[in-house]
Amino acid sequence: MQRILVTGGGGFIGRHVTQELIGRNYEVRILDSLIEQVHGADPIDVPAGAELIRGDVRDAAIVSEALRGVDAVIHLAAEVGVGQSMYEIARYVGANDLGTAVLLEAMIKRPVRRIVVASSMSVYGEGLYRTADGRHVGNVQRDLARVKAGLWDPVSDGGEALAPVATDERKPVDLASIYALTKYAQERAVMIFGEVYGVDAVALRLFNVFGPGQALSNPYTGVLANFASRLANGQRPMVFEDGRQKRDFVHVRDVARAFRLALESPRAGGHVVNIGSGRDYAIAQVASMLADAMGVADLEPEILGKARSGDIRNCFADIGKARELLGYEPRHRLEDSLDEIVRWVRGSVALDRGAEMKRELESMGLVS
Repeated sequence: MQRILVTGGGGFIGRHVTQELIGRNYEVRILDSLIEQVHGADPIDVPAGAELIRGDVRDAAIVSEALRGVDAVIHLAAEVGVGQSMYEIARYVGANDLGTAVLLEAMIKRPVRRIVVASSMSVYGEGLYRTADGRHVGNVQRDLARVKAGLWDPVSDGGEALAPVATDERKPVDLASIYALTKYAQERAVMIFGEVYGVDAVALRLFNVFGPGQALSNPYTGVLANFASRLANGQRPMVFEDGRQKRDFVHVRDVARAFRLALESPRAGGHVVNIGSGRDYAIAQVASMLADAMGVADLEPEILGKARSGDIRNCFADIGKARELLGYEPRHRLEDSLDEIVRWVRGSVALDRGAEMKRELESMGLVS
């Protein structure tokens, strides 16, 4: 039986990954610092059959001990949040990049056969676009002056309209936030390490992950959880820009299965792979769908008409490579999973901190 170390295994994605692995007869060891912003003040429920080591991934001694007798690593430990990363820079760089460096250094003395790291769709910046004559454009950036004027959609260098299309792994990265920078550094460090030390390395670029168990009181977590917290407290969901920006929402159980497949697939080593649903949704549409599912359809999205620094307009996944290399196929569509989300919200404590998050970003000059 193989033993897998899951860093960040006490978190939202980590718990589902742990359950997926245990269900397939792996032994699982969790390393997690259990910070309050993510986990709250209550102790977590460690899945039956998993071993928990509480500690920071930047602590070399603890990481070395956690690696003892381990066959492979799934590296999820990271600070998460585009907006917060723009003003808590040292925190994000320290946890994400230094933490990864400590882990990799420890793996020199305690080698494993494979490491799978959680990267992010944020590394793409804007997703892939197509011109009116059918050309794909992969280096699109929004002009700040246009954004401040409320012209949200990017245009070509010649000023022509662009249509968003599914983004594949060949699209060049374009790092628009400190969070994106740290995730790309994690990804590249793991891939370089794997090549140098002969360890199979895989990076999964996760799109917007949703599902039961997501932190409902952390305003820097996923947008669906933020909307749910607002709605559960009788407040309208806050939507930046005009709400028509498009994202890919992928269920956490599909993500957990993708991590297992990345451990097992003999062809995955050395590859960077998108993990999404392969579908795109407008953000305001998602807020309205969730309000309807929660029985509060009158709480229509509050369209703020303002942009956050580091945000992009459109990005959704082309998952052809995941299908080919991993045999991955998403099973849980967003529109078919909302009742499950509603049950989770109604059985949880949801503190609405969305307004607090907005004030923090505004005080730092990060909303325009």
